Amino acid sequence: MPLISPWRADFPAIAALQRQGQTYLDSAATAQKPQALIDAMVGYYAHGAANVHRAQHQPGAMATQAFEGTRGKVATWLNAGSSGQIVFTHGATSAFNLLAYGLEHLFEAGDEIVISALEHHANLLPWQQLALRRGLKLVVLPLTDSGVIDIDVAAGLITSRTRLLAVSQLSNVLGTWQPIEPLVALARANGALSVIDGAQGVVHGRHDVQQIGCDFYVFSGHKLYGPDGVGVLFGRNEALAQLKHWQFGGEMVLHTGYQTATFRPAPLGFEAGTPAIGAVIGLGATLDYLNALTPSAVEAFEAHLHERLRAGLMRRDGVRLLGDPQVALASFVVEGVHNADLAHLLTEQGIAVRAGHHCAIPLISGLELSGATRVSLALYNDSDDLERFFIALDQALELLR
Repeated sequence: MPLISPWRADFPAIAALQRQGQTYLDSAATAQKPQALIDAMVGYYAHGAANVHRAQHQPGAMATQAFEGTRGKVATWLNAGSSGQIVFTHGATSAFNLLAYGLEHLFEAGDEIVISALEHHANLLPWQQLALRRGLKLVVLPLTDSGVIDIDVAAGLITSRTRLLAVSQLSNVLGTWQPIEPLVALARANGALSVIDGAQGVVHGRHDVQQIGCDFYVFSGHKLYGPDGVGVLFGRNEALAQLKHWQFGGEMVLHTGYQTATFRPAPLGFEAGTPAIGAVIGLGATLDYLNALTPSAVEAFEAHLHERLRAGLMRRDGVRLLGDPQVALASFVVEGVHNADLAHLLTEQGIAVRAGHHCAIPLISGLELSGATRVSLALYNDSDDLERFFIALDQALELLR
């Protein structure tokens, strides 16, 4: 029975790509955009762009209202305590680097930072480099065979020496939900701060940062059907208060002379210079669009589509799934076939997938692989997309074998 997405028509790029003979199955890298976002961003630029917070004129007031309105929408989306806990960055990577530099003063040589074996480079390299700068130890939590952080082992590795825990909510390679609430509880019990990479997880379902209990939660706009160039850093008030300023310039300063200055607290204190105003407004429109959907309907549809993807891959000889993917994506390898060769042949047939290490080289290397092919789904995909993918996959494998 066909699975037809009722939201497909809301994303004009999907129809445009289809007219070009393209099937888009790479939403974990970046998602296509709803018409509501496009209209909002065009409206901002077409009807009077202006800088925020500083201007006394009407265009500036309107831009500020829309910009700060998005901050409130993000806070509601995450069930944050207030909009003042939401800092806009230029992406998830930017947010992690802000944290790594802003928290550096809290660490002493010999302290430990705990990450996991599945982290994206964005949630690995800033902590790795902080560890190198300060003489810290980077502790890596191992995974179970199904690709989940081993919570029993984690209980022995998160100790009084741990100063910070930084883990992903949903793996961008394995598609597995991680036990972040018990991990955060372990960190808190040992007096450590916790950072959650929600770049993949925030797209699927609604997540309550107060229930999670984390100190910081990070995601990027472009994976959440929003614009690129904007990211979000949520922080508890007590955690934000510990951050040192890391970029300096207009907006974030309260007063300055030639020799000294005083700076604003969060959130504006960490938004130096002119922000990505149009992108933030576009993110707000995206959240309005998503809020109008029925979450249970979206989750049920994605679950059925994902199960078809899993089942179709597992039926094919020589195909091995990585881990036990639970939602939205599946990474796989094929015996005797290089992932780059497979992706090339799929591309020639108009199938857009991702191949390589997926910005998770240590994880892929730990699996003793050079790379993998990843198919990732979104609410605008349907069973016809999967049928085209499987036809192309079979033809590619026949050629490669």
